[in-house]
Amino acid sequence: MLRQPILVFMGNVDAGKTQLLDTIRNTSIALSEPGKITQCIGCSLIPLETIKKICGGLLEKIKIKLTIPGILAIDTPGHAAFTNLRKRGGNLADIAVLVVDINEGIKPQTLECIDILRQYKTPFVIALNKIDLLPGWRPKKGILIQDIQEQGESTRQLIETRLYEIVGKLSELGFEAERFDRVEDYTKQVAIIPTSAKTSEGIPELLMVLGGLAQRFLEKSLKISVEGQAKGTILEVKEEKGLGTTIDAIIYDGTLRQGDTIVVGTLSEPIVTRVKALFEPMPLKEMREKKINFRPVKFVTAATGVKILAVETENVFSGMPLLSAENDIEGAKEQIRMEVEEVLVETEKEGIIIKADSLGSLEALTKLLKENNIAIKKASIGNISKKDVTDAEANYEKEPLQAAILGFNAVLMPDIKVPENVKVISNDVIYKLIEDFKEWQEAVRKELEAKQIEFLAKPCRIKLLKGYVFRQNNPAIVGVEVLQGKLKANAKLMKNDGNPITEAKEIQLEKKNVSEAEKGKQVSVSLPKVTVGRQIHEEDILYSFIPEDDFRKLREFKKQLSEEEKEILKEIAEIMRKKNPVWGI
Repeated sequence: MLRQPILVFMGNVDAGKTQLLDTIRNTSIALSEPGKITQCIGCSLIPLETIKKICGGLLEKIKIKLTIPGILAIDTPGHAAFTNLRKRGGNLADIAVLVVDINEGIKPQTLECIDILRQYKTPFVIALNKIDLLPGWRPKKGILIQDIQEQGESTRQLIETRLYEIVGKLSELGFEAERFDRVEDYTKQVAIIPTSAKTSEGIPELLMVLGGLAQRFLEKSLKISVEGQAKGTILEVKEEKGLGTTIDAIIYDGTLRQGDTIVVGTLSEPIVTRVKALFEPMPLKEMREKKINFRPVKFVTAATGVKILAVETENVFSGMPLLSAENDIEGAKEQIRMEVEEVLVETEKEGIIIKADSLGSLEALTKLLKENNIAIKKASIGNISKKDVTDAEANYEKEPLQAAILGFNAVLMPDIKVPENVKVISNDVIYKLIEDFKEWQEAVRKELEAKQIEFLAKPCRIKLLKGYVFRQNNPAIVGVEVLQGKLKANAKLMKNDGNPITEAKEIQLEKKNVSEAEKGKQVSVSLPKVTVGRQIHEEDILYSFIPEDDFRKLREFKKQLSEEEKEILKEIAEIMRKKNPVWGI
């Protein structure tokens, strides 16, 4: 038996995800017989007959006979909803609609959605929404492509320009895309459907493409065993007036009955509980008349959403797996335990601490961090606690670049003080979270490298100025110009033979002692152990003397040096290698 493909809407904030879903739902309700459209918990079931009515003759054009029973659209749009639709080794969403505002294009959250869809290998189409807001757009009620052709020249041109900007960006991300009617191979190209949630334009074409893709390419994965054990994923745990704590879940395989024993994943051991009652929403008409939201049912069959009333559901979070188990309860517990442990991480190895609001969010964050080669020491669910901060601080001694906590939809709990050497980064966009973390790491790396070379001899080249000998010896005091690099107080100095002969004991700029002098500055310097006219002369060029170990460290942290300093360092190495060919190597 085939189940309905599960559909989720994703995209940037304000791209029109919710409005598009509402338009599809409302269009479905308007075209259906009373009671035909089914409101499940957390999703809407759009039956096959309704899809056929909305699409009209479009399905005949693509020569596909639909046998799927309909489409199950998840009510809550966005990537958070998508990640909660998790199952072992993948995602429950069979297909996604990535909603992009035609006037805004691809935004950071859109990129994040694409990253997540790529990670889970979920096929997607793009709804290029808000075409009604294009300058000069005239709404029509015909077939979308004809509607576009009947627009003014400038409007048609603008649609093409915006569409191919998206195509270009997707190409950079490794996806080939094209307007849906120009797609030659749906297995290789992402279909783009211009839409308007406001005028309903493009909705029939969107459903046509979704139905066709599901029928042609997803049929094998939609086969289910109706009589088998129920397999599901928790969407939400919430309090319902008159019922108490309930679990909203998507059942994606098998049948769940009132009275069944179920095993549900938690942060610790899986819980075993009994289904006291199952609920589905009242039909829309009855909900309005009777002011009652839910009605009890004896059983539900995949794929559907359901509200479950069960006891002892503490520590159950969104994204946790659910399994009915009448006989082998221990086997079911082990199966659930292994699935949860694959996502929750607690190791003695080095790595950062990550927190998220659900198992699905945590899994998505983990996947993207691993893709970016970022090590994880601990991954868990909930807000950032004092223990998380302590664990991150413990990282500082071994690896300061990992003294960080990343919170995806997770924030620091009140009254927790964070030490200066620990970084807490919270965001509801994984893409931005990883970006901020990398920026912080780079800043800390530079700071640590700067400390590493702070007390090393620095490369410098100076010239003794003619006519500025203030004392010949004990110590010699002369005027010099810094030609390259920085002259630091107490820096040892050498001529171009590689032998240290003196040091810049004191540096004065405008009769005031300074610790260093930059390129271009003319300063007076006291030079012990030399006499002007014997070891040194006016217009001599002196270099800073750099010990071999210091040279190796400077080369290791050369990112901290300016291009000019690297140049002098190279010159100094050439001088030293005249005496010792393997110096500094």
